[in-house]
Amino acid sequence: MFSVIDTKQKFFTTSELMDQGLSYYKINQLVKNGALKKINKRTYENAFYSEEENDFYTAMAYVPDGVICLMSAAMYYGLTTYIPEAVDVAIDRKKKVSTLPAWPQIKLYYFSSERMAKGVTIVREGSNFFRIYSIEKTVVDIVYYRNKVGVEETAEVLRNYLQRKDRQPNLLYACAKSLRCEKVLRTYLEVLL
Repeated sequence: MFSVIDTKQKFFTTSELMDQGLSYYKINQLVKNGALKKINKRTYENAFYSEEENDFYTAMAYVPDGVICLMSAAMYYGLTTYIPEAVDVAIDRKKKVSTLPAWPQIKLYYFSSERMAKGVTIVREGSNFFRIYSIEKTVVDIVYYRNKVGVEETAEVLRNYLQRKDRQPNLLYACAKSLRCEKVLRTYLEVLL
């Protein structure tokens, strides 16, 4: 019965398990036998997961509509030396999260629908994935939330972004303009340049 579960996928939704031919009864049996652990109404954790652990997978399981953001995204892109204590996850203001894990800690940021929708990319690693903001959207969000993130951290992220060979200043400025943050970004750029 355990051979049905892909050991390379960390989390499954009920619909994914049913697409694999499992009924509610079989899913409950897998939970009872310890092969799956129910973490919320629609998501199960695979007890036989054999690949590298990633806190972002867990964040997506607990906050299915969320997007990795701010300093967690900056760390992913190598824009900061700061290691966040929690995984920063953006969620639409109108959504609710019923359960959060004890580990890793997840810090929720409630974004407007407009801010939430811009710059989302999906990173796939085998059978697993997570949503994260593009590098430019990440930089703009950090500038926008500079008082929550920290002024020094914001300056470090922007400095590191400007040193990258793949930087796209026009895209960065366009993103800042669409999110009404271009004046603050321009001020930071003038100071750093």
